[in-house]
Amino acid sequence: MVNAARRWLGTPYHHAADVPRVGVDCAMLLVRVFVDSGVIAPFDPRPYTRDWMLHRDDERFQGWVLGSARPISEPQPGDVVLFKVGRSFAHGGVVTGIEPLTMVHAYSRAACVVEEAIDRNPDFAARERLFFSHWGA
Repeated sequence: MVNAARRWLGTPYHHAADVPRVGVDCAMLLVRVFVDSGVIAPFDPRPYTRDWMLHRDDERFQGWVLGSARPISEPQPGDVVLFKVGRSFAHGGVVTGIEPLTMVHAYSRAACVVEEAIDRNPDFAARERLFFSHWGA
């Protein structure tokens, strides 16, 4: 999963897109990594608006992940991390390392898919986060 996520590095950030080297957002990055690797059954969560998490309390993103993964407390490379943004968990990435805790994610401020240490990014270091694993679910 880590290598599959890293194949997207540098892909421009584009809301609701899912084309390597052309455009992707954080939700569709997770879909493409796990569906294209055969880990989960194909599905498409679109359409969704850019700011749905600012106006709704429902946990849409978390619900998509829980459809195929289980919550865990200690992540391992290849697991999923979700962050609370606005009123719900609305940003996600693939865990790529443990010390430091790193992830690959489609990050709008970077304008592309990046790999970075979570605690070194002020947008995510202090945010509430949840971890999920597709392994042994």
